[in-house]
Amino acid sequence: MQKFQYILAKFPFSCIIIAGIWVLCFMNIPDTPLSNIRLIDKWTHAVMYLVLGFSLIFEYLRANKKAKLKAFMLWVWLLPVAMGGLIEILQEYCTSGRRSGDWLDFLADSIGSTIAFLIGILLVKCRARA
Repeated sequence: MQKFQYILAKFPFSCIIIAGIWVLCFMNIPDTPLSNIRLIDKWTHAVMYLVLGFSLIFEYLRANKKAKLKAFMLWVWLLPVAMGGLIEILQEYCTSGRRSGDWLDFLADSIGSTIAFLIGILLVKCRARA
């Protein structure tokens, strides 16, 4: 319970973004004019995980004066990628056909998280020099 409270205290915006991603990934998405844009769903996934990554980066750096690379990699890259994979599996097998799991969505999630992680590494290096 204390670990959960610690995470909520240190990563409040990230927790809100994570909750939003879970809601968006399991609700029915209505058709919009943007539905006609090629690969809009993949772009949406990449941007969601990029924003999540940036939020995690800034909250991690705010909470930790000195960033540890393994912990940074876990929080900013591995956990969001794992969450994206879990969501796609649950969409495929637990939504009774309302949503479908898609490996390309998982790839887009991974790309968004990876870009955020690489930018985060640069920020950590710049911060260490200052």
